[in-house]
Amino acid sequence: MNSYDRFMPELFRIVGGALRLDVKRVRNYTNHLADKLEKEGDKKTADRLRKMLEESDRTLRPAGAAVAALPVDGETRFPLLENAPPIDQPLILTPATWDVVHEFIDVARSHAQLEAEGVSAPLSIMLHGPPGSGKSLLASHIAGELGFEMFTARLDGLISSYLGSTSKNIRALFEFASERPCVLFLDEFDAIAKLRGDEQELGELKRVVNSFLQNLDGLEPHTVVIAATNHQELLDKAVWRRFAYRLELGYPSITERAHMWQAFLEDIPTTKRDLAILADLSEGFSGSDIREAALRLRRQQIASNRVARLSDAFRALLQLAPGDTQLDRRFLAPLSNAPREVVANALRERDSRLYSFNTIARLLGVSKATAFRLTGRAEDTDG
Repeated sequence: MNSYDRFMPELFRIVGGALRLDVKRVRNYTNHLADKLEKEGDKKTADRLRKMLEESDRTLRPAGAAVAALPVDGETRFPLLENAPPIDQPLILTPATWDVVHEFIDVARSHAQLEAEGVSAPLSIMLHGPPGSGKSLLASHIAGELGFEMFTARLDGLISSYLGSTSKNIRALFEFASERPCVLFLDEFDAIAKLRGDEQELGELKRVVNSFLQNLDGLEPHTVVIAATNHQELLDKAVWRRFAYRLELGYPSITERAHMWQAFLEDIPTTKRDLAILADLSEGFSGSDIREAALRLRRQQIASNRVARLSDAFRALLQLAPGDTQLDRRFLAPLSNAPREVVANALRERDSRLYSFNTIARLLGVSKATAFRLTGRAEDTDG
């Protein structure tokens, strides 16, 4: 591969913007190319490009115009987008999910070459799954891997009070995303892409869905769009067809939960057995819940000036367990307010090898002798 091939996507987009007399696109992608060149070690060329932009600034940009101004609602003047900062936390996914993510990133990076070969596809991906499953985190990861800024639109607020102007706002979102190298993240996507056949929805909302589909169809092929929803069952089938990639993010498996605990508790001493216990206890918890429990431990460790214990982690999980709507997925949910003897016996019945009397004592913060008594045992038969 020629050493300059990796810069072809930006060059194609700059030329395309120039041919369309789209000054914003020319400026934004030239800046992006300069940043990319500097990262590759060619600071001289990067500085030359920036100098060209500075010298032509008065010609290319009207006096007083803001750079990368966010689109706003015509009635409220509130921004329709927010520039989402990168999310700095571990991303734990299954190997199969990583395969899809890596494919999407590779296609996005090579889109100019794929377009030249006539095999390009829309750079759009739909993320769906329960709350806390990592959809926003994954969108941030994709943006970071591509070296793009991410702009987030919360569509529930976009249509709640100003239905009549929503179509215009949607057009402004897509126009903004087409003019610069970025990821357009459509969070809570079901708010605007509901089933058009829902008889209880207003006719205006159905027209909004049609407007969205038209704007999505007319989007520049290089624009990266990531949508996320917790309610995929509400989405119009026509909306699904507009996304070349669709990825379900579910509750983490026991292996993924162990990796999450290890990553989130990196500054708290834990053994392999501790991780196995925490992974089992957090069955049915989302990745976000596990992170919150780990953060509680780290805060407690700092505030109390002592090393966090397994009993602290168990207490945090018991407090978080009732917060999920699907309580049947969580082993700990019915134990959150149960007496200690009920908790101890439930742990023994769940897995007597994993939850030895010594482990139960550590989880409950009691002596081993007390753990025997709580389970009705009079002597040590735990080996």
